[in-house]
Amino acid sequence: MNLLKAGKIAQSGLLAQRVRLNVTATNLANAQVTRTLEGGPYRAKNVVLKAVPLDPANPVLQKVEVVAIKDDPSPFKEVYDPGHPDADERGIVKYPNVDVITEMVELLSASRAYEANLAVLSTTKSMYLRTLDLLK
Repeated sequence: MNLLKAGKIAQSGLLAQRVRLNVTATNLANAQVTRTLEGGPYRAKNVVLKAVPLDPANPVLQKVEVVAIKDDPSPFKEVYDPGHPDADERGIVKYPNVDVITEMVELLSASRAYEANLAVLSTTKSMYLRTLDLLK
């Protein structure tokens, strides 16, 4: 594999992990939002990633792409709080389906993957520079 392809693969990983980090941050920021512009509580989002060939002639080398950002279909959390402005006639408030612990794990996972892709880019850059030094 040439170094340019390694850089492109790592770059696609950086972009995908950045999207994961942004979506996770959005989920965490809205973990207590009971009223959105669409009506009802905030619905957690999930990032869908897909491996695609970097070069159609060589399907072994694959990069990652963000296919979609989908709503999490899991049910909302229901809490009895009759004094809440968004409580229904039974005193139940629907809270977002954001699981903070799961989101924190997702945040750590995306952060580590981002760092790993940065390390690949850094190593690729140093290999380029060393190659150029040898060619002088």
